[in-house]
Amino acid sequence: MSLPARGEPARMGTLRAMLVLGMLEAFGPLSMDLYLPQLPQLAASLGTTEALAQVTMSACMIGLGLGQLVAGPLSDRLGRRLPLLVGVAAFAVLSAVCAVAPTIELLLVARFLQGLAGSAGIVICLAIARDQFEGIELSRMLSLLFLVSGTAPIIAPVVGGQLARIMDWRGIFGVLSGIGVILLLVVVFLLPETLRPEARHGGGLRVLRAHAGAVLGDRLFAAVLCASAGAGVAFFTYLSMSSFVLQDEFGLSPQSFSLAFAAGALASIVGSQSSRLVVRRFGPLRVYLGGVTATLVATTTFLVLALSGTGVAGVVAALVGFMLCAGLGGPNGQTLALAHHGARAGTASALLGMSSFLFGPVLAPVAAGIVGTNAVTMAVTMTLAAAVAAIAAWAFVRPAARE
Repeated sequence: MSLPARGEPARMGTLRAMLVLGMLEAFGPLSMDLYLPQLPQLAASLGTTEALAQVTMSACMIGLGLGQLVAGPLSDRLGRRLPLLVGVAAFAVLSAVCAVAPTIELLLVARFLQGLAGSAGIVICLAIARDQFEGIELSRMLSLLFLVSGTAPIIAPVVGGQLARIMDWRGIFGVLSGIGVILLLVVVFLLPETLRPEARHGGGLRVLRAHAGAVLGDRLFAAVLCASAGAGVAFFTYLSMSSFVLQDEFGLSPQSFSLAFAAGALASIVGSQSSRLVVRRFGPLRVYLGGVTATLVATTTFLVLALSGTGVAGVVAALVGFMLCAGLGGPNGQTLALAHHGARAGTASALLGMSSFLFGPVLAPVAAGIVGTNAVTMAVTMTLAAAVAAIAAWAFVRPAARE
């Protein structure tokens, strides 16, 4: 296959874009979900607490959020390929460092740096999608991307649960390093440059500040940013606490937990593909509002079940419903946020990703540290966060989108 000349923009076909960008978007799920079934074992192995074991996820997520603020604007300046190649290569190396970390403190540092590196895949693939699509077609492409990247949360915990039979958590990070090498080869051989040279800016911090100011000055973008922060807290609470709640409180084995978690990921894919089917009829705004409202209903249901002391089947069903509804609204929120920022897609994607990745990793461990990791704590945190997202969507996103 012949590749475009260096720096020359290219347009990928829909299928190729879906597969390549979907794999790159899988950095976040792979970094979290592959070792999720072994969080309790990690805590015991390093002689640390459950809260600190959860912080290993927080450190990576914070890195994923902050790193996007660097990788996104750099991709607007240098093109998409170079920052992506550097980030993916660094992710592979730092995953190997995580595998040999002797203490929880060194593991936390390595996880943070791993997240910084992996952020390039998440933010730049979204910018590439914006380079090539817009409007309803962008929403449909983002839904297709979720179909590919969404398989990672299904496969990763199931594979992680099975790998737990033959290796410890250190081996899992070795597997992540190998995945990083594979993704690096994907970028080298299958991903062309998509940002036109005339669309790149050659300035330094002043231009970056101007781009960020223009993006944040957009009322619609700022409104989606606030709603995205609430949604991010709800999702990370689910991600970081579900392993402890379902295994320690409800008695699931690592293998059974991985299946329950995979069911939630499959529901998220169903939600995103349902969005793709209905968005042409109802438009991104209406589908987005429906998704965030349904997400609040799902978390409220989970809270009621947790307070009533119901069995594991009801709790798992409520969490699956939460993931279904989140998948319905997510791609349309991104579409609304990026609508006015084609020339600043990297910066806009970075700010949007930061809001999703930064607050949850801070607030969820704080809640767990104060009142403990249990179903009620998890449900209360998720419900409050979903309520913030729904209020922001109806009070701010809706009127800004209709201006």
